[in-house]
Amino acid sequence: MEITSISNAFSLKGKNAVVTGGNKGIGAGIVTAYAQTGANIAIMARDEVTGQKAVNDLKEKYDGKYVFIKTDIGEFASCKASVEKAIEELGNIDILVNNAGVKTVGNLLDMGEDLAEWHKCINIDLNGAVRMSYLVAKHMRSNGRGGRIINISSNAGEICSKTANMITYCSAKAALNLFTKGLAIELSKDNIRVNAIAPGFIDSSEDIPDHLKKHLADMIPIGRLGHVLEIGALAVYLGCDISDDMTGAILTMDGGHSIVI
Repeated sequence: MEITSISNAFSLKGKNAVVTGGNKGIGAGIVTAYAQTGANIAIMARDEVTGQKAVNDLKEKYDGKYVFIKTDIGEFASCKASVEKAIEELGNIDILVNNAGVKTVGNLLDMGEDLAEWHKCINIDLNGAVRMSYLVAKHMRSNGRGGRIINISSNAGEICSKTANMITYCSAKAALNLFTKGLAIELSKDNIRVNAIAPGFIDSSEDIPDHLKKHLADMIPIGRLGHVLEIGALAVYLGCDISDDMTGAILTMDGGHSIVI
């Protein structure tokens, strides 16, 4: 791809995006950034109330096409039906953002023998992204348009805290990082780029007490938590044609947290 000008390079106008977990948190930040740069968006989430509200809010502020599709990424049948619905509503899918996830806290040896917490986290944080990528990549390959797959990982996929007791979450995100690299190789000849964003602590909820925000900020070299729109801006770059030379990258965005832990 030849770049002759960057004046309009960071535009998603005419692109169709699917964002899982786009009803709140980081996903909502990505959805906002995508709407502001012209994308049509299908938000997939389990919570119909917050999902439909997110779509209604977008329709009041922006001019694109926005739909909510109730989805459980823990179930293949639900993912398949939702991808088919997104294609029906939008026409095709140019960008997939695998954002939906759960965060499991606890030590392995404190789990029951069924390892329920382990299986739940792996099924959503890793296998959910695998299911969605499988379905959307097949669509992207078959229509010959190429596309972008963006996995929302975490700096927890690169580091383990001795106090956080997040062995399951860390394992899922570490595996997601290697899945990103492997899929990037597999799809490279199909003009499908696969990358991941690895955020650190993000100020994505008013429910976080101020004292906890301060404690977390004190652990970060730049002295503050990240913002959801900062993640959204990076997701815009990865969704644009100007990022065509980037694939298999894990882009850490954590205020320097992972270099000092």
